[in-house]
Amino acid sequence: MTKNLMPISTVAAKVIGVTLAVLTTSLTTAPVWAQGFPVTAGQKATATQVAQAGVPLSELAANAPDEYTIKRGDTLWAISGLFLKGAWRWPELWGMNLADIRNPHLIYPGQTLYLERQGGRATLRSRQSGADGTSLPTVRLSPRTRIEMLASDALPTLKSHLIEAFLAEPVIVDENGLTRAPRIVAAQEGRVLLTRGDRAYARGQGDAMLIDEPAERQKAYRVFRNATPLKDPVTGEILGYEAQYVGKALLVHGESTQASVDKDGKPRTDIIPATIDIVAAKEEMRVGDRLLPEPPQQLLSYVPHAPQGPINARIVSVYGSAVVNAAQNQVVVINLGTRDGIESGHVLAILKDGARLIDKTDAARPELKLPDERNGLLMVFRTFEKLSYALVLDITDGVKVGDRLVNPL
Repeated sequence: MTKNLMPISTVAAKVIGVTLAVLTTSLTTAPVWAQGFPVTAGQKATATQVAQAGVPLSELAANAPDEYTIKRGDTLWAISGLFLKGAWRWPELWGMNLADIRNPHLIYPGQTLYLERQGGRATLRSRQSGADGTSLPTVRLSPRTRIEMLASDALPTLKSHLIEAFLAEPVIVDENGLTRAPRIVAAQEGRVLLTRGDRAYARGQGDAMLIDEPAERQKAYRVFRNATPLKDPVTGEILGYEAQYVGKALLVHGESTQASVDKDGKPRTDIIPATIDIVAAKEEMRVGDRLLPEPPQQLLSYVPHAPQGPINARIVSVYGSAVVNAAQNQVVVINLGTRDGIESGHVLAILKDGARLIDKTDAARPELKLPDERNGLLMVFRTFEKLSYALVLDITDGVKVGDRLVNPL
C-alpha cells in the first residue's frame, strides 16, 4: 500500500453511536469507512473542475499551511477551514486531491496533506513531490491485521456533543399539534410532582388518543411543557411552538371506556385514562404536561454545503437562554424550514446590521446606515416545516435575535 495516503472530505462524518469494528491492513493506522453519503452531480462536477485546474490562490485561507498532519480530535470542518476560505466548500477541497480520493467517504487519520502552489493555482496532495516535481516513490510495507473501532478514529464533520441533546430534546409543534397533544391528568396517590419510576395517567383526543400498542413493544412518548410561540421577526407570524422537554414516558395501557351504574342505579360510561410510566426525567413532571410520540431514531451526519437558491432568513430565538445574544457553539432557531427548501447541513452566513448614525461632516446632517457586515457562519442540523435549529460555528461578535442570514458566498 502507499505510505501517507490521505483522502479527506467534509462529506464524511462520524455517525453518533455507531460501534462497528473495521478490519483492515496497515502498518500504523487503520483506515476508517464513514457512512456512505451520496455525492450529488453538482458536487462531483465542482470537484472535477477543481481537479483539472486547482483553486486560485486567492481562495486559500490566509494562513493555509504547506503541510498538515491529521490528528485525533480534528474535525473535517476545521481541516477544510485550514486550507480554504470557506470550511463548508468541501467539494473544492475534495477536487484539490481528487486523484487520490476515489471514495470521498474514506478517511485516514494520522497522515499528512501537502499544499502545492504553482502558476497562481493551488492543489492538495497526499504525497509530497520530490525535487524534480515528481511524486516520491511508493513504499511497500508488509501488512498486518489490526482491528479498531469506527468511533475511535473517524473524523467527525464537527464536534457532535454540541448538538446531540438537540437531536432528542427540543420539540417544535404547530398550534393544532399543541392543543391536541395528550396530557397528564392524574398521578398515583395524589402526588403533585412526578419523576423517574412513577406511574401516571393521561388522556388524548381524536386521532391523538393513547391506544395500546402490540404486545411485543411499548410506545414511548416525550413529556413537555411551556410551549413558547416562535414569531417571525419581520412578519410577526407565529411559525411554531417550542416546547420544553422534561422527560420520557412509556405507555402501559391505552385509554378505554367502561359501562357502569351510578348511585341511583342509572347506567353511565366511565372514561378510563391511559396508564403511563415515567422512565426518564430531566426535571419533575406534573398534571397538565403534554405528550408527543417519540420520533424514530435517526443516525445523522452532516454534509456542510451552501443552499442552491438565494436565502434571506432571520434568527428567531436563542435556545435555552434568557438573553437574546448567542455565542459560538450555541444553538439558535431560524425562521425557515423544510417548506422553504432548508435541509440539514445548509451553511448560512450571519450578517450584523450596520449602525445608523449622523454624518457630521455634512452640513445637512443626513442620517447614514453603515453596510451590513458578515459576522460568522452557522449550520442547520435539524429542520421542521417552518423553523430549523442551527449551530453557530464561528463569529466575530455576538449574534442576536433578528440578525439576518444569507448565502455564505
